[in-house]
Amino acid sequence: MQTLWSFLSQGAVLALVMGIVYILFSNTQENLALRGIESGFDFLGKEAGLPIGDSLIDYDPTRGYGYAFLVGILNTLFVSFLAIIFSTILGVFVGIARVSHNWLLAKIAAIYVETLRNLPLLLTLFFVYSVVLAALPHPREAIELMEGVYLSKRGFYLPRPLAEAGFTAFLIAAAVALILGFAFWRWAISYKLRTGRSMPGFWGGLAIFAALTGLAFLVTGRPLGSELPVYAGFNFKGGLAMKPEFASLLIGLVLYTAAYIGENVRSGIQSVEAGQIEAANALGVSSGVVTRMVLLPQALRVTIPATTNDYASLVKNSSLAVAIGYPDMVSIGGTIIGQNGQAVEIIAMWMAVYLTINLIISVGMNFLNARVQLAER
Repeated sequence: MQTLWSFLSQGAVLALVMGIVYILFSNTQENLALRGIESGFDFLGKEAGLPIGDSLIDYDPTRGYGYAFLVGILNTLFVSFLAIIFSTILGVFVGIARVSHNWLLAKIAAIYVETLRNLPLLLTLFFVYSVVLAALPHPREAIELMEGVYLSKRGFYLPRPLAEAGFTAFLIAAAVALILGFAFWRWAISYKLRTGRSMPGFWGGLAIFAALTGLAFLVTGRPLGSELPVYAGFNFKGGLAMKPEFASLLIGLVLYTAAYIGENVRSGIQSVEAGQIEAANALGVSSGVVTRMVLLPQALRVTIPATTNDYASLVKNSSLAVAIGYPDMVSIGGTIIGQNGQAVEIIAMWMAVYLTINLIISVGMNFLNARVQLAER
């Protein structure tokens, strides 16, 4: 009787959910029909006519809406990828500083964390965009950091690398050097496990890669040139440009997310038993080695799960780019909705892309988390 009642109750809940979904779908279709909006994704092939300032791939307004949306996806992925890398690096340093015995360093890190965690990210973006970057000089008075590298209120300009004759051979040689360096690193690990003797595996592998890559660069005739940015008219021409909208979004995401990652690192470090640190100090191990070899590896077990959520939040927070004019996926999608009213389809595409990105992040971080957990015996 209990099994039958459980089956009927679950069936009733399922029927209720399906009924609600059907009503929402029917109402949506009726409203679209009243407004003369056709449902479906056929509009993606129509000419977009959208001006997009920042694009990682070649784009012109005559391309279709689907291609314009792809540009937005790539922009979102690019800024999210860079922000994850830089926020992780900054977050680790902040977390270590939080538990430092240096009173001033620990207080500065604490103020940074408490300030950024209690300010809305949108406010941080506006501050960076409207105050910090706006205070930079006009391009004609740009700050020259080094030859071919300029900083102004219209962006950060640097030389564009150009492939020349022999570049393919250089890439092949660099790939071989990378494989050899990685092989040496793995051999050093296995050698230590067999003999107990430490080998400079990482630094040795890095030295092999750097030496062989440098030699290949010389042998192939230095097949990498550069195009320098030059001030002409009212702005710089040529080279690579990091526009203020992109820079503001990247800086804001990094500063905001690093504060959360720093707290994760701090809690992970404090979860390590004090006896292990005391034992390392008794053996005369330097504080730097204790941090790298004792604290951080064990802190990963606590840090990774929370950091996974922060990475996912970072990707979703990148949608605030629309507030400062960076053409990410949400900004371009919103423009498409304004032109043809395909709101349901665009929102579904947003949801699918964000879901896919965050599921990939979750799978990767869960794999890493499984590798660093202690094996039960």
